[in-house]
Amino acid sequence: MKTGSTIAAARGPGQGGRPERSAIVLLSGGLDSATAAGWARAQGFGLCALSVDYGQRHRVELDAARDVARSLGIARHVVVPIDLAAFGGSALVDASQPVPKGRSDAAIAAGIPVTYVPARNTVFLALALGMAEATGAEAIVLGVNAVDYSGYPDCRPEFIEAFARLAALATKAGVEGRPIEICAPLISMTKADIIRAGLAYGVDYGLTTSCYDPLPGGRPCGECDSCRIRAAGFAAAGAIDPRCDPARWC
Repeated sequence: MKTGSTIAAARGPGQGGRPERSAIVLLSGGLDSATAAGWARAQGFGLCALSVDYGQRHRVELDAARDVARSLGIARHVVVPIDLAAFGGSALVDASQPVPKGRSDAAIAAGIPVTYVPARNTVFLALALGMAEATGAEAIVLGVNAVDYSGYPDCRPEFIEAFARLAALATKAGVEGRPIEICAPLISMTKADIIRAGLAYGVDYGLTTSCYDPLPGGRPCGECDSCRIRAAGFAAAGAIDPRCDPARWC
């Protein structure tokens, strides 16, 4: 199972310009998933995008995912509805729980925040695994990151490695010796490195959204953990965030 920033098995376009390999990319509409999609396209994968409408309060990300998919030339984009809000347990699916704002870097790095959605990436990867096997895709690409992030347990290399083992055991493709590869190319990269890579891949970050609690019109609040991590990443990369509002934050 490959989780590094490069994957040796990835190949470029085959004869006639058609990709030799296909992949399902989990596309949230955020910065990391857009970068992962840009990476996969650069590796020569033919892509289908999968987004999940799970009852998130920041539903603007679904529109962003559609825009990102279109900008990267991804022809098929499936949005699956699944109501994780029925379970609760997270400020991202329960409007009665406030999203933390204005926290320090130390506070963001300490513990697992209330924005963690129980088992979210497990659910998302299971859906992507089903789509990959149904469509004959050879890989799943996702933008999880375990460096500049909010401490979610389902963003760690150990989780990705465990899911890859499960995928090999739980699918016809795996049993027949053709396990579906789980590609997490950003997992060990800093946010600044992710942004630099995405710019090199031609990712339009103006189409993405990272905010957990958007303002009217989908504008980022600039104060939640995700906004702060994004802002720090662009600053460290020496780049300007096209979603930045200079009048409020940058």
